[in-house]
Amino acid sequence: MIKKQTAVVRAMARGEGSFIGQIVVEPRESVLNPIADERPRSHVARVFATPWPDAYATHLDSALHFGKHWHDTFGVGILELGAQSWFSGRGQARGYAGDVITLNPGEIHDGQPLGAETRRWRILYLDVATMQPFLPAASRGAAIARPVIPDPPLFAAFARLFRLLERWNASRSGTDALACEESLAATCTRLMAHHGSAPFQPRVADGDVRAVRERLSNDTARVPTLDELGRLVGLSRYQVMRRFEKVYGVPPHAWLLRMRVERARLLIRGGATLAAAANQAGFADQSHMTRAFVRQFGFTPGAWRGTTKRRYWRGDVSTIRRSLPTC
Repeated sequence: MIKKQTAVVRAMARGEGSFIGQIVVEPRESVLNPIADERPRSHVARVFATPWPDAYATHLDSALHFGKHWHDTFGVGILELGAQSWFSGRGQARGYAGDVITLNPGEIHDGQPLGAETRRWRILYLDVATMQPFLPAASRGAAIARPVIPDPPLFAAFARLFRLLERWNASRSGTDALACEESLAATCTRLMAHHGSAPFQPRVADGDVRAVRERLSNDTARVPTLDELGRLVGLSRYQVMRRFEKVYGVPPHAWLLRMRVERARLLIRGGATLAAAANQAGFADQSHMTRAFVRQFGFTPGAWRGTTKRRYWRGDVSTIRRSLPTC
């Protein structure tokens, strides 16, 4: 029998540590993951602003298992405690405390703790334009070669960058912003000089799979069934599902949900309310968006909104003790 649990969500303002609010979700069976075990999973996520409008940082201490998803940005950071295993577009990966961990834009990946129940890591998400100045001049389309990099000097450089970002979040001073800028340049230049590679190329989709993706991306259309997607490209429902998953790493429904989450993130960053973002991104309601958002990013839409109220965002903290259902 599935035990009932209580989910508690807290949002804390970074800096003075002032308490913003608490949401207590009454016990209900659906907060448990029916595929995983029945133990509630500890999860603490902090979201930080950066001096760069299209970049943000996270600090997570979590036992959650993240399903396959992707980001449109680079992800670069450090594993501080414990270990993690994950599937990546560059092969199966295992990272341990002291390693640098990376993602390329569009790279399908998942993540789960390895050994101990939890692991703690920091990640800085940078769009391609922000990373561009740090790429070697002769390889403007370069990517990061490996998902796990055992490089102690690079680890120390990233650790310093994250400390500076925390200081800037507290002060919002121009002096601290300049220190962050210099640290980012030095760290990312070293990263790409020592660990850069040819551009990351996701698996190329053939025409029928591209047509399915375009149909799923259509904002105005009703969500199609597998039968309808199959008829669109002359395949059976199972053929279209298998071909799509082979290219994009997840079946059509999971891809659609993750695309909606990314759309919601951008809408919230642009100033939309949480309710409006949920509606415009195609979610049934705000709570549905929140569950999907946490599964993909590790923090709540409310914490993300707290970082986007100004051009220079203010970092928020979001603490969740719950077991989340999979898509």
